[in-house]
Amino acid sequence: MAVVEKLPVADVLDQVVEGTRRGAVVLVAPPGTGKTTLVPLALADSIPGRIVVAEPRRIAARAAAKRMAEIRGERVGETVGYSVRGDRRVGRDTRIEVVTTGLLVQRLLQDPELPGTSVVMIDECHERHLDTDLATAFLIEARDTLRPDLGLLAASATINPEKFGQVLKSRTVEADSALFPIEVRWSPPARQPLTMDHVADVTRRAWLETQHDILVFVPGAAEIEQVRRSIPGIPTLPLHGRLPAAAQDEALTQRDTRRVIVATAVAESSLTVPGVRVVVDSGLSRIPKIDLSRGLGALVTVRAARSSTAQRAGRAAREGAGVVYRCWSEADDDRLPPDPEPEVRTAELTGFALALACWGTPGGTGLALPDQPPEAAMTVATRTLRALGAVDEQGRATDRGRKIARIGAHPRLARALLDGAPLVGARNAAEVVAILAEDTYRTDDIAAARRTTEHWRREATLLYRMIENPKERETAADRAAGVIAGLAYPERIARRRRDAYLMAGGTEAELAKDSPLRGHEWLAIAAADRPVGRVNARIRLAAPIDEDIAREAGSALLSTVDETSATGVRRVERLGAIVLSERRIGAAPRELAEAARRDRLRREGVPWTPLRHRLAYLHRTLGDPWPDVSDAALIESMVDGTDLHSALQAGLPWPAAKDLDRLAPERLTVPSGSTVRLDYAAEDGPLLAVKVQEMFGLERTPELNHRPLLLHLLSPAGRPVAVTRDLASFWRTGYPQVRAELRGRYPRHPWPEDPATAPPTKRTNPRR
Repeated sequence: MAVVEKLPVADVLDQVVEGTRRGAVVLVAPPGTGKTTLVPLALADSIPGRIVVAEPRRIAARAAAKRMAEIRGERVGETVGYSVRGDRRVGRDTRIEVVTTGLLVQRLLQDPELPGTSVVMIDECHERHLDTDLATAFLIEARDTLRPDLGLLAASATINPEKFGQVLKSRTVEADSALFPIEVRWSPPARQPLTMDHVADVTRRAWLETQHDILVFVPGAAEIEQVRRSIPGIPTLPLHGRLPAAAQDEALTQRDTRRVIVATAVAESSLTVPGVRVVVDSGLSRIPKIDLSRGLGALVTVRAARSSTAQRAGRAAREGAGVVYRCWSEADDDRLPPDPEPEVRTAELTGFALALACWGTPGGTGLALPDQPPEAAMTVATRTLRALGAVDEQGRATDRGRKIARIGAHPRLARALLDGAPLVGARNAAEVVAILAEDTYRTDDIAAARRTTEHWRREATLLYRMIENPKERETAADRAAGVIAGLAYPERIARRRRDAYLMAGGTEAELAKDSPLRGHEWLAIAAADRPVGRVNARIRLAAPIDEDIAREAGSALLSTVDETSATGVRRVERLGAIVLSERRIGAAPRELAEAARRDRLRREGVPWTPLRHRLAYLHRTLGDPWPDVSDAALIESMVDGTDLHSALQAGLPWPAAKDLDRLAPERLTVPSGSTVRLDYAAEDGPLLAVKVQEMFGLERTPELNHRPLLLHLLSPAGRPVAVTRDLASFWRTGYPQVRAELRGRYPRHPWPEDPATAPPTKRTNPRR
């Protein structure tokens, strides 16, 4: 294998093989050194038995197997094969099997001895996914108790060798740096935050300045399409984990014509994209986050860690000297976190906790986990598993829990599959669960997604096979979607309340303005998140249901209690936080009524209204005589039934009250003549959000009570282009950059060279 002799990892193969024979090795090898493909081949040539290589993603597993088979001059499935969920290509002669870490965890739970396997290599272990941590801990315990002959190898370009060396009780082997140099071209946007428009602009620039294929990193599938749409005329291909295998293979196959591949983090490690010598890095990553108090999980966009950006840059130097365009400044690079945060610290842990319980170590007690899970997140996960019947009171896995774990889906979805199949039919249940397992949605209507998309069908077939004695039932698509979503997430069953929906868990959620689900009284919400700055959650995927389905799916949340309030004693039937029915059964004494009202106000808080925000600003800024309007101050004036507005009006000081509109006006007139509402609720407010053109001609920042206002200067599309309290400084230093970037995008709007003397306007230029 001449290729082995050309790559830096070849110099340390003997050390890796010998160290693995003796127990465990941590291999640190930069991108492009050959660790993913050449190390398993060397192990197979020197050690009898099967070599199992665990990759974090399906695409990486298939690509690694394909590359190793090419090196050996054979087809995949002969001595080198792969196994991923729903796709397996191995044979009798297979010596090297590449799997996903998730599949490896499943195998360890089924048989921790891993018969026939001599070495397990965990590749790209720096990524610290939940499955990577579980596989590492399970393998260490299996080696210590059952398989002392099992060789372990942890490999990565950016791993922390000390941490993993302590966990594995291993030696560390380091390979030399990659063969080819990388030129870094810093390409920060003129203003923050970074947009995909800027990433597209940098990609267009890279296309003009270089001669090779380009790999662009963005955080998600939606951003992939946004960038592709923004560079018409340049041939592009998408690359992300939800694409069919054929589409992924197309992106990983070299062509005679030049192209741009726009990818998520799936291309960050373990892959060589042929022809790529240029990388454009947005510097953004998407990670799972969980809001434990509301039970809402979401994928959150964050700054990529420095180790991740090093991995991405390495994609450009696999085949020769490369170039990386980084969409941030060199100064910002120094402030990046060194490593990604381990998923165990941020993600929802129900599946993680079930795997630990099935292993026989509830909570991970005694396991050599690289990081211990947070106590609060594990408490919530265990409570959820107990409600599903997956663990007992001691946290040990039940037979039902083991059956749920074998399905390979999130425990909530696996429960919905098992319990929903008899209600809506096995095929219906499998198809809806497959859709709910997605992490990106083109519509918020589950039934519509089922009718208009196809990529979930392979997963549905796998799930269908997991159902014992599957039976079919004629069930309407909407009903099947609602029943399965309700069974999976009973605390997200929701009833309409004014313009929002109150979920059984107590959180309010809103539909998009153009949602086809608007108008339904009940919803079963499968996916929701709470974007930064929003009070209510955002509904991302749901199905309409009726009250009967709500009662059936959420039966564990039903309760009937007698409640004392200011109006008397009521008998209330609830589904979690949702009131199903109530009737008055008696009067309440005054003292009890006031105590009940006080408790309710303390529990729910006093609502924030525009008047309350204005008075809070005056109290914070000017002090006496403007009143304190905190919850503690207002509650006592409202326990007798006084409404909030009356309580605020009664607290206005006289004669200072006549100055309210002067000291804290609701609106402010800007140079264009528009009257713009001031946002007193904003952090560091009050805030004035106004389009740049409407502030032309004003040299200094408007002031309120001798303090400059916080200005959010907006583009013609209403997007922030600058945040400042010093308008004069912005005109001098920031505006020229904004003008250079936006006047081509908005040619019908004025962009004068000297905005401080130009006439303000809220109109566009007339068409020529």
